[in-house]
Amino acid sequence: MNKSGLTIDHSQIHTKTMSNTAWENLVKKQLKTDDIYPILTKENLEGIVVKPFYDAVQKPLVNLPKIEESTHLVAKYHESLEEDVFAFILDQNVENLEQKTIFINNEELAGHISPEEQDQYFSLIDVFDEKQAVINDQLVKELLAKQFRRHICIDISLHQNAGASIVQQLGIALAKTKELVEIYGSEIVNKLIFRIAVGGNYFFEMAKLRAFKIVFNQLSKEYDLDEIPYIFAETSLRNKAVFDNENNLIRSTLELAAAMIGGADAVFSNNYLVEKSTENSEEISFKQQIVLAYESIINVFEDASNGSYYVEDITQQIAEKSWAFFVEIEENGGYLELLKQGTVQKKIYDHAIEEQKWVEEGKIKLIGVNLYPKLDVKKSIEELYSEKEIKAVRWAEMFE
Repeated sequence: MNKSGLTIDHSQIHTKTMSNTAWENLVKKQLKTDDIYPILTKENLEGIVVKPFYDAVQKPLVNLPKIEESTHLVAKYHESLEEDVFAFILDQNVENLEQKTIFINNEELAGHISPEEQDQYFSLIDVFDEKQAVINDQLVKELLAKQFRRHICIDISLHQNAGASIVQQLGIALAKTKELVEIYGSEIVNKLIFRIAVGGNYFFEMAKLRAFKIVFNQLSKEYDLDEIPYIFAETSLRNKAVFDNENNLIRSTLELAAAMIGGADAVFSNNYLVEKSTENSEEISFKQQIVLAYESIINVFEDASNGSYYVEDITQQIAEKSWAFFVEIEENGGYLELLKQGTVQKKIYDHAIEEQKWVEEGKIKLIGVNLYPKLDVKKSIEELYSEKEIKAVRWAEMFE
């Protein structure tokens, strides 16, 4: 146990293979010490064991497929983009959008749209009311009656932006899925779309999407199905700052790359200008995706990180921990019941404030906020967070 309260099992780190031994000897020489692992081991709030060197993986994973052959690059609608963009997110009705993929982000709009057979429509409207701890039954039935490709959105982007851990995010996604299946039957499983925010921990976020495919497939098998999740990934707001636009752009580019490599079916970049969105900033935000897709073609690979010992190892750890958290939720009454009790809110709150403390102490580095320069703290953790509510909080708000 180290001073942060995290347990690091060094027996899992130290493996005696020839290549590992050769590597250890080289590092000992360079660091001028035999005790290299305390120097090389880094803490993380997820409780994931990360080795400084990998030369194998215990259980190699099979290829983790995605549903779409090529990841949709989604833009916020603007008429100037109609000719060049094939997938839009809509908050209001637009006439004569033909042969486009549309992600509907407005409940009222969803009620009025009647797609033609050739159209591809997806609902991004969350049917869970997190504050009231209920499912909007009427909305579910209305959406299921539509000719959409995916009817029901399970949104866990809020939870990521509120400070939930990766393990909590995936466990909650499974628990929300189970709540829906218990009411509407297992046939709803292949009508779901998952809205997931991708944060700045590049490889962990990549592994998060891969791990979710594993645990969702495992859950589907409980209902004699063999499904994989449809993942709509968007950039996080949690690590963005009002006065640091250029770094926001860099962070969101890495998040988009992690989402594509992790196997998202669609990606969307939230505006890198936190408070003052412009047409120009919206266009730049979207074109991040274009650059990544056209320069590296990472949007067409099915499971680009498969075979990376590091990514496969942390994928398996995240999957195991997420499933355990899901089981814990179910054993204590299910997601909605724990929302009513305030248990879910408290668990997210506990992780969020620990994360915020790491930002305040500089353990999580945010260039332009707590490093180069280090800004003064202007708001306390108590002012930012509430243990009774799941609400989005940006790390930089403490300094703004």
